[in-house]
Amino acid sequence: MSEMRAALFDRYGLPEVLYAGSMPVPSVRPDEVLVRVHAVSVNGGELPGRAGKLRLVTGRTFPKVTGIDFAGEVAETGPSVTGVRVGDRVWGLLGRKSGSTAQYVAVRPRQIGLAPENLTLMQAISLLAGGTTAVTALRDKGALKPGERLLVRGAAGGVGSVVVQIGKLLGAHVTALAGAENPDFVRDLGADEAFDYRTTHPSRLGRFGVVVDIAGTRRHIYRRLLVPGGRMVAVTIDTGKPFTSLARILASTVHGTGRIRAFSGNPGTALLTELTRHAENGDIVPVLDTVHPLEKIADAHRALEAGGVRGKHVIQIA
Repeated sequence: MSEMRAALFDRYGLPEVLYAGSMPVPSVRPDEVLVRVHAVSVNGGELPGRAGKLRLVTGRTFPKVTGIDFAGEVAETGPSVTGVRVGDRVWGLLGRKSGSTAQYVAVRPRQIGLAPENLTLMQAISLLAGGTTAVTALRDKGALKPGERLLVRGAAGGVGSVVVQIGKLLGAHVTALAGAENPDFVRDLGADEAFDYRTTHPSRLGRFGVVVDIAGTRRHIYRRLLVPGGRMVAVTIDTGKPFTSLARILASTVHGTGRIRAFSGNPGTALLTELTRHAENGDIVPVLDTVHPLEKIADAHRALEAGGVRGKHVIQIA
C-alpha cells in the first residue's frame, strides 16, 4: 500500500478549493507509530489557514492537507516504540502542524493516548481538541478556582461546549454566551446562566474571575469584566485581523492589568489520558453536530463558517 486518500487543497480560497485526493502513505520512522485514521474534527483554526489569511506562516507550498486531530487504531509501530501495540484504539493531535484528514498519520507515541472505551471513535473525536483546550485553558492557564465566576464566549461550539462542562467540573459558576438558538443547549451542558451574545450587553453580565474567549472579536470589552486578579484566556485570534489580534495579545502579556493568557495547543499523552478518564467517568459528554464523509470536506468547512454550530463537525475517514 503506497497511496492513501486525504483532504487536500492546491491553493488558498473558499471551501471549494478542498477536495479528496491521493498522496503517499507516510513512512514510519523507528520512533513513530502509524495510525489508521477513522475520524477527525474540523477546527476553527483551519478556516483562516485554508483561506490564506495566515499565508505568511503557512507558506505557498502545495498541496496542503487539513486537520489537526485524529481518532483511529494503531496500524504499525517503529522498532524502538514501546507501550503501544498494533490494534490499540487511540486519539491524538499533531500539535503545531496540520495534515490529519487522511487515512493514515505517522506520529510519535507522546502525541497519542488510548481513546475512551465507552465512546465510538466518531464520538471521541468530537471531544478531543475542545477537551484538551478546555483543561489547558481553565486549569493550567486560567487557574480557575472552585466558586469563581467563569464567562465562556462561544459556548456552543466544539471548544466552548467542553469548556462549559470542564468549568462545572472544576466547581465554577458558569455564564455562557452563545447564539440565540443555543442558551437552552448550553444550560443542558451545565451552564448556570446563558445569554444571546447578539442582544446581551456586556455590562449586564457582571464581573468574572476567568474569561475564556473563543470568539476572538471585541476582546478588550470583555477583558474589562475581570475582577482584580482576574484572568482572560484567549483560545483563538480574530481571524479577520489575525496578525493585529496576535500582536495585541502579546502586548497584553507585558502591559496593563488583566493580562491575557494565550497558548498553542500541543498536548501530550498525560493530558490525553486525563481526558479519556473524564469521558469514561461521564464527567464530559461528546457533542457531535454533523458527520461528513471525506469527499464532503468542503461542505464541513462551509457549515462551520456559516456558524450556529453545536459541538463538532466530524469527518469520517474509514
